[in-house]
Amino acid sequence: MVETQTIITDYKRLSGELRLKVLGLYKKANAGHIGCSLSCIDLLIAALIQQKRPQDSFLLSKGHAAAALYVALNHLGEISDEVLDTFYQDGTTLPAHPAPNKHAGIPFATGSLGHGLPIATGMAHASKLSEEDAISFVLMSDGETNEGTTWEAAHYAIQNQLDNLVVLVDKNGLQGFGNTTDVLGETATVAKWKAIGFDVFEADGHNPEALIETIEKVRLRKNGLPKIIIAHTIKGKGVSYMENRMEWHYLPMSDAQYETAKADVINAYFS
Repeated sequence: MVETQTIITDYKRLSGELRLKVLGLYKKANAGHIGCSLSCIDLLIAALIQQKRPQDSFLLSKGHAAAALYVALNHLGEISDEVLDTFYQDGTTLPAHPAPNKHAGIPFATGSLGHGLPIATGMAHASKLSEEDAISFVLMSDGETNEGTTWEAAHYAIQNQLDNLVVLVDKNGLQGFGNTTDVLGETATVAKWKAIGFDVFEADGHNPEALIETIEKVRLRKNGLPKIIIAHTIKGKGVSYMENRMEWHYLPMSDAQYETAKADVINAYFS
């Protein structure tokens, strides 16, 4: 494991703690995008909290899951509890989608889907040209692999042999208006990404230990191929009535739903 800012001995508990913080933020804001934040928390634990070194970069391309990024950065001490408490409020530096130039862990504005991979690819290429030992991580949704800019950036990464680019795909099978299979078909598959020239890996997106092992293996492969980890996840993971339900891409919680959500997380992650 690479040197990190945090020593973690209980990933399950941390996953539960971050989920509770995410739920608290969204309840206070009376806002949606809960399900997509819950699906990527374990990916953030593995890549951002445990595997990112100071010289590496991390970009959350699926910016609608901003709350998950904010609680991870809060865990790392990059966002204070006081600032985290301003989420979604007027004048906040933590809006519904990440805004740049306010926090070191948020280098670019994201949320216009399909833009994260192009930016991360440019950052990886800059590191290559500067001969820096730096990994460019980018966390995308599977729905983003519908975007044309994603594929243009992917081909750019292949052409320039960016083996310091690590793409993480939160493959929860749902996007804004339906199942990914029903919108444009499966575009986040091993076969498609291998066919264009990526070094492709699969992982359980809710097993931080397995994700960390995969990332450690991936970062050591200096074979001239950009890397992609297709992580199989569940939208709304940890909350019984949100899991695999598209509406929790959008809906806020009622008081009763919030209490149920907290109880579900406590039962799943602290027992």
